[in-house]
Amino acid sequence: MTSDITPYRLDVPQQQLDDLRERLARTRWPVQLPETDWSRGVPADYLQGLADYWANGYDWRKHEARLNSHPQFTTVIDGQEIHFLHVRSPHEDALPLLLAHGWPGSVVEFIDMIEPLANPADPADAFHLVIPSHPNFGFTGPATSPGWDSTRIAAAYAELMKRLGYTRYGAQGGDFGAFIAPDLGRAAPEQVVGVHVNAATAGFIPWGEVDEETKAGLNERELRSLEGLNAFMADGNGYFQIQATKPNTIGFGLADSPAGQLAWIIEKFKDWTHGDGLPEDAIDRDLILTNVMLYWLYNTGASSAHMYYDSMHSGNWPTPSATPTAVAHFAEDVAIRKYAEELNNIVRWTDFDQGGHFAALEVPELLVQDVRAFFRTVR
Repeated sequence: MTSDITPYRLDVPQQQLDDLRERLARTRWPVQLPETDWSRGVPADYLQGLADYWANGYDWRKHEARLNSHPQFTTVIDGQEIHFLHVRSPHEDALPLLLAHGWPGSVVEFIDMIEPLANPADPADAFHLVIPSHPNFGFTGPATSPGWDSTRIAAAYAELMKRLGYTRYGAQGGDFGAFIAPDLGRAAPEQVVGVHVNAATAGFIPWGEVDEETKAGLNERELRSLEGLNAFMADGNGYFQIQATKPNTIGFGLADSPAGQLAWIIEKFKDWTHGDGLPEDAIDRDLILTNVMLYWLYNTGASSAHMYYDSMHSGNWPTPSATPTAVAHFAEDVAIRKYAEELNNIVRWTDFDQGGHFAALEVPELLVQDVRAFFRTVR
């Protein structure tokens, strides 16, 4: 590594943790219609219970120590200080792999994948891991300039990998990370040996109406994906429209109220995980709250919303890529191979009957297996 890279260690001041508890205790809860379920958004009684646990049961220091057990660094690229975990495998010949998180995610998404990817039983499956916090997210914090869409982030990560001395590497990502990873393949086609994505949308789904003749050519799993996409567009993308058009406005509530920040994120963990239960039925409650903590402690609830605005206003849209690309298609995902192949060199497509949008948190063992299987073919 170069001298431009600085070691980083988490050490949140106790004052910030005390302030969080005090704010949660002072929350003014909304009055909701009686007997409302999740169809109108997050129910007040559910959020009150989760907020109480956050204030009085959740132990940040435990999870801070777990994050600190992995080497972390910062470096300045394109005028922006960027935080990243850099976990080198004990196997020197391991393939470098950049892992890109999504929204409302963070580097916490990959916490249960680090050890099995970096130190597997078979050294042939080993990876040196680079896990950045995107500009406007988590430990990187709010960006110092506008315009951080996936194209700009991918260019910065190409420089990051170069700065780390990696000339041949892979990329993996879900949600917004499934924009960044393919764009990294476009930014550094000679260096990126393969791209693996999950929870893929832009560049992997149809835009506009799908006619009946086309529908007739889709299989049962693809038709379910199309139904899921249509349901999302009709009743599930309000957050997208707000963040893509007026991110500043929603930002005031997210920056000032931890209960508001919690509700904004937990709704997506309810809607996008697999199954009909509560979010914590799919993902450990402490992991969910650790992810929320990165938004609250580093005041990135508001800034992360700008990812949508910058993406929709940059004019940068996916272009055809020749980089070998694999798709792990979990039960709640909506990508369709026919459309993914229009812009991506799809060489592997795996359908799963479980898991959802947050596969790295929900079913990390399945995602690890698929990542290993794909990169065996391109190492």
